[in-house]
Amino acid sequence: MRIHLKSIPGFQVVFLWALMACPLLVACDSGNPDRAEGGAASPGSGAGGQTSDFIFEDRSRDAGIDFVHQNGATGELLLSEVVGSGVALVDVDQDGDLDVYLVQDTEVEGAASPSTPIGDRLFRNDLLRLEDGKLVEGPLRFVDVTEAAGITARGAGMGVAVGDIDNDGCYDLYVLNRGPNQLWRNRCDGTFEDVTARAGVGDERWGVSASFLDIDSDGYLDIYVANYVNIPEGENRACSSPSGIPEYCSPQVFSPEVDTLLRNRGDGTFEDVSVSSGIRGAAQNGLGVVTRDFNRDGFPDLYVANDMTPNFLWVNRGDGTFEDQALLSGSAVNRSGRSEASMGLALADVDWDGDDDIFVTHLSRESHTMYRNRGNLSFEDDTPSFGLESLTNESTGFGTHFFDYDNDGWLDIIVCSGAVTSTRKRVSTTEEVTLRQPNQLFRNSGNGTFVDVSPQAGPGITDLEVSRGLAVGDIDNDGDADVILTNNGGPARLLINRVGTENRWLGIRVVDRRLRRDSLGARVRLIFADGSSKVQTVRVDGSYASSSDPRVLFGLGSSTEIPEVEVIWPDGWTMQTQPEVLDSYWVVERTGKEAPTAAGEE
Repeated sequence: MRIHLKSIPGFQVVFLWALMACPLLVACDSGNPDRAEGGAASPGSGAGGQTSDFIFEDRSRDAGIDFVHQNGATGELLLSEVVGSGVALVDVDQDGDLDVYLVQDTEVEGAASPSTPIGDRLFRNDLLRLEDGKLVEGPLRFVDVTEAAGITARGAGMGVAVGDIDNDGCYDLYVLNRGPNQLWRNRCDGTFEDVTARAGVGDERWGVSASFLDIDSDGYLDIYVANYVNIPEGENRACSSPSGIPEYCSPQVFSPEVDTLLRNRGDGTFEDVSVSSGIRGAAQNGLGVVTRDFNRDGFPDLYVANDMTPNFLWVNRGDGTFEDQALLSGSAVNRSGRSEASMGLALADVDWDGDDDIFVTHLSRESHTMYRNRGNLSFEDDTPSFGLESLTNESTGFGTHFFDYDNDGWLDIIVCSGAVTSTRKRVSTTEEVTLRQPNQLFRNSGNGTFVDVSPQAGPGITDLEVSRGLAVGDIDNDGDADVILTNNGGPARLLINRVGTENRWLGIRVVDRRLRRDSLGARVRLIFADGSSKVQTVRVDGSYASSSDPRVLFGLGSSTEIPEVEVIWPDGWTMQTQPEVLDSYWVVERTGKEAPTAAGEE
């Protein structure tokens, strides 16, 4: 197999992505006007000459993201009012920039009239667009194309997962609802069709999050659905705090729900293998899910965040069945042996020791939990040593993600926050009841601890809102990670990174041309001259009810060294090459039917 290196203008590369015809390794210039060749971006510089004193700048309004979530609150304190909703960053039109899909709840009789249309909305990113047959870059701008795309998703929306179900090179959307889920097949022409009934994937349980994964290595992506609780239609239970004040019910008041596993037959239909696979054997309160090959045997496993019940670690046996090894591995409960209100999930190698650690968000007074991966399916709740126990004890966390916001070479953590039980604070001579909390940004100090840098992050982080879903990706293609988050009963926030390009970076997109899609689960290793290395996994799932950028972005600090790139594909086949320049995105493709090495071999 030959490795082709070629550096061409970024706009041409993006167009080649759309045709799935780019070479095995292609440089994709970021096109960042704020960065001179060989230099750093001006601190705080922004698009259109704007400046910001914060890490992130809220560009929602001027970029055209005018989405406002409606939770259908009627004053009855229904549990469903405080759970949603999610967001996806996904290049639906394969033009090289990330579009936005936002999940909306359904209208509830008696609720306040919505200020925006009920239904999910798809916003096309017009950062890159065709003019006179050429791709050109313009200002960051989003256009609502929901109606033009043919999307009519008006269920009781919770979350959204992204995956290419038919290997046509275009991302499809799986929307999670309280009630039947929906599968929107991307026709690759700017429109979608609802194939839920034909595909057999309209799970009617209360779904919140889902992950796409190839459980049987047949080349087609299957779907795992994390379902929450079972509340019979029309049933509402009155709950109150210990002091007798009416309050949202705990999920423990209701029956836990079973999860669902759907196997892709490869003909446009799915088979429910929940029972035969073994995952239907336990009912818990599922909220978050992420997939990873934890034991490096070549088959993807699953970690599921369960609310106030033990978490799952479903280990794929490779024969179509799964075994829950969460308790045995040390990742089912916290270090005190207690189940917590697990909601959001982030997986990454935060200490660069070669394996992925697990970060789980919880209720206030529980603190969020960092499970350090000790290898061989062994995890340890090491939250205090990371300095995260005291930093997260007062917040209720939902969406979360590991990403290197300042490109200094260490993965940081962002957390969406918002209470699920009312907090009361004195306002003048009255008392205000609110679920609002600030979000949090934790910087990885590089010495095994995290520091709270939320005050420097900007209003989109520090403002008091009820945040839920969160997705991370390079929305403006300038080489640093941006954020979009959702607010329950409030506006979505598009937060553009203003500091990351002050350091060097390298972006990798891993594509399996045989399957015509991003190779989810592939691991990308940077190997440096001193023998050290850093590994990240190609993924879109995790967080909470949301989906993120599949491109892998490495921050390199001030280093000018161009590291060697090694890609370990899900079947264990490995290739190595070296980019020509930094501060660019590179596409790594696999084209032939190469004989794989032993599974997991590096």
